[in-house]
Amino acid sequence: MKIQKEGIPIIIIMTLTVAAIIFGYFYFFSVFWLISVLFCAGLAVFLYMVIRFFRNPHRIINKVENGILSPADGKVVNIQEIYEGEYFKDRRMLISIFMSAHNVHVNSYPIDGTVVYVGYHPGKYLIAKLPKSSTDNENNSVVVKQNEHRIVLFRQIAGFVARRIVCYAKPGMEVNQGDEMGMIKFGSRVDVFLPLDAQVAVQVGDKVRSKKSVLAYF
Repeated sequence: MKIQKEGIPIIIIMTLTVAAIIFGYFYFFSVFWLISVLFCAGLAVFLYMVIRFFRNPHRIINKVENGILSPADGKVVNIQEIYEGEYFKDRRMLISIFMSAHNVHVNSYPIDGTVVYVGYHPGKYLIAKLPKSSTDNENNSVVVKQNEHRIVLFRQIAGFVARRIVCYAKPGMEVNQGDEMGMIKFGSRVDVFLPLDAQVAVQVGDKVRSKKSVLAYF
């Protein structure tokens, strides 16, 4: 299982912490064996969940020339026409994807093109499912442009638990559909803003996967 590089320092610290707790537990306390087994099992499950969160499974990219791939794993929680005021400053079709702690949290580019805008905004840490989290929470917007008619903005949004957004995108970069562009640590959401004439291919409640699921077609 491949581990995303941002998770390696955290996993090392957590592993050393768990080892120290177990050592201290057996060194200072003498308790029934059943309690000891349950205590160690609980710590092992916690460490496993931390490692699992930073997993980055290998996937063959589902290249779709006129398609817009999902930039994140998760569940579609909102589809609506909305005003986008950061970059386009007009009405766009919004698809929101909620990423639970069980999802892969590595994000990818939904289309081929050139990164024309990256905008990071500090903010709150509201529950990511709330609509206002799109603008009120810490967030990072990336715009990829193929041509004048094919431009996609997707926004990484920190959630209630998430406390750090990682983004590799820089203005001027040439990127490929499905390439990794960053991640959000510990539960979050990604909003995707599409042209109004895009043909949406998902429904609210659908589960989608980064690099694989087609959200819409130009």
